[in-house]
Amino acid sequence: MKLPTPKLPTWREVGVEARLLLIGIPVFLWTMIPIYHMFLFAISPKEDAFSGKLWPAHPTLNNFRIVFHQEHYFLRDFWIQFWNSIVIALAAGALTLLIATAAAFAISRLKVPGGRWVMNLALFTYFIPAAFLAVPMYRTMGNYGLLNNHWSLILAMVTIASPYAIWVLKQASDKLPVELDEAAVMDGATIPQLFRLVYVPLMMPSLVAIGTYAILLAWNEYLYAFLLLSKDTEITLPVALGNFLAADDSPWELLMTTGFIYALPPAAIYYAFKRYMVGGLTAGAVKS
Repeated sequence: MKLPTPKLPTWREVGVEARLLLIGIPVFLWTMIPIYHMFLFAISPKEDAFSGKLWPAHPTLNNFRIVFHQEHYFLRDFWIQFWNSIVIALAAGALTLLIATAAAFAISRLKVPGGRWVMNLALFTYFIPAAFLAVPMYRTMGNYGLLNNHWSLILAMVTIASPYAIWVLKQASDKLPVELDEAAVMDGATIPQLFRLVYVPLMMPSLVAIGTYAILLAWNEYLYAFLLLSKDTEITLPVALGNFLAADDSPWELLMTTGFIYALPPAAIYYAFKRYMVGGLTAGAVKS
C-alpha cells in the first residue's frame, strides 16, 4: 500500500514566528560573517592570517598580548588612545543629553514661543552631508584655538547629535500627561523642581536611549576625529586604526585584534541598554 506523500505547508500557512525565524537566521549569519573573520585574524599568527581556512591551524592569543603590552610601533599609545575615545564619547553623550533634555522640556512642557521652529531648523542640518560641514567645523575650531583639543571633537559630536536627540525627546515628552505638571504646580513645585522631580524620572527610558545613541555616535566617529585631532597622544582609536593602513606591509592580525577589542565596549553598552534603545528611540514616533 502506497503511503500518501506528506504535504509541506505553504508560506501563508507558516506562522509569523516561523517566518521571522526563516528571515532572521540568514540575516544573522550574514551579519556575523565579518565579525567572525575579524576574530579569526585576531587568533591567527601572521603567516596564517590569509590562509582562508574556517579555523586557523595554530590559533594563538599572542596578538592580544602584543596589543595589551603595546609591543608594536602602531600600538605604542594604544591605551592612551583608548582612554581618549572613552572620555570623548562619555563627555559628548553627557553634554548632548543635558542640552537635549533641557530643550525638549522647554519646547514640549513650557511651550516656549518659537521652540518648534528652532527644532525644525536644527533638523534641517541633517539635509547637509556631514562631509560638507567638516571644513567649516575645522575652521571654526581653529578660530577658537581648539584644534588638537578633545573639546573640539566633543563639541562637534554634540552639534551633530543634538538635533535628533531634541526631536526624539520632544516627541516622547509630548506623550506625558499634562495633568502631572498641573498637579505638581498646584502643590507648589517650581520650574526646576518640575524638571528634576517629575519630568526627568518619567523620561528616563528615553534619556538612557538618547545617551547611549550619543555615546556610540562619538565612539565610532572617524572623519571629525581625523580632522580635528592629529597628535598621537590626542587622537581616538578609530584614527589610530586607520594609521595601520599607512604601512606597506600592514600587520592585519594586529589591526583586527585592536578592532575586535575596540568593538567590545559599544557592544556591551548596547546589550546592556537595548530595551531602553528600542523603547526610548521609538517613543512618540507614532502619536496615539
